[in-house]
Amino acid sequence: MFDVHAIIAAVAIALVLLLLASLRIANQYQRAVVFQLGRYVRTAGPGLYLLIPLVEWSRTVDMRTMTTAVEQQEAITKDNVPVKINAVIWRKVIDPERSVIEVVNVGESVVQVAVTALRGVIGQHTLDDVLKEQDTISAALQDSIDRVTEPWGVKVERVQMKNVEIPNSMQRAMAQEAEAHREKRARRIKAEAEVEAAALLRQAAETIMQSPAGLELRRMQMITEVGAEQNTMTIIMMPSEFVEMARAFAGSGGEGGR
Repeated sequence: MFDVHAIIAAVAIALVLLLLASLRIANQYQRAVVFQLGRYVRTAGPGLYLLIPLVEWSRTVDMRTMTTAVEQQEAITKDNVPVKINAVIWRKVIDPERSVIEVVNVGESVVQVAVTALRGVIGQHTLDDVLKEQDTISAALQDSIDRVTEPWGVKVERVQMKNVEIPNSMQRAMAQEAEAHREKRARRIKAEAEVEAAALLRQAAETIMQSPAGLELRRMQMITEVGAEQNTMTIIMMPSEFVEMARAFAGSGGEGGR
């Protein structure tokens, strides 16, 4: 005769073990895609949820933003210049069901889409655009990748190009071009300075012509400035009237001596 109490205890223990085997926990940033006999039935979490043993199973999906690195890729610009570019993608799963059902490996698939999009977008821009308008190109890359990944339940939040490498010959050519632009700018600035200086000299000459006394004051100022320097020789400029007067005195003195 069977012991009723033993049977009840065994059944209770089996139920407890079955319940424990059915319990699952999903963190706040996770969702569980639940399948029943191979068919999707629900998305569970966060928190505690139950699975029917041997009938249901789940796959946990991380809902946080993830960073995916795209290894260095070689592309050809619109003006036929080969460049090497690597990028970083920030992506986030927004639909756990589609991210599990529609694609095998979300991360790898996003990288492959990014490689194709990167080459395509770079081919639509010149080298100058690639170097100077990286934000615009990154936005175009983001839109291009996001259109492909949207059916997979993945949102591309941001794409950023990390490094752009160009051939050494092109680097030298760009350096020479930059140097030529700097020299051109320096010459233009020097020419503008000479024009301004000439205009100021003309204004000063007009002012002096209007006031002869100003010329004498300027001459005396120059003599004072020259005298302040430690020079061994000082040249004093005298008006032509003074010179003629000195010659006349010298001539009259010579005649008196005879």
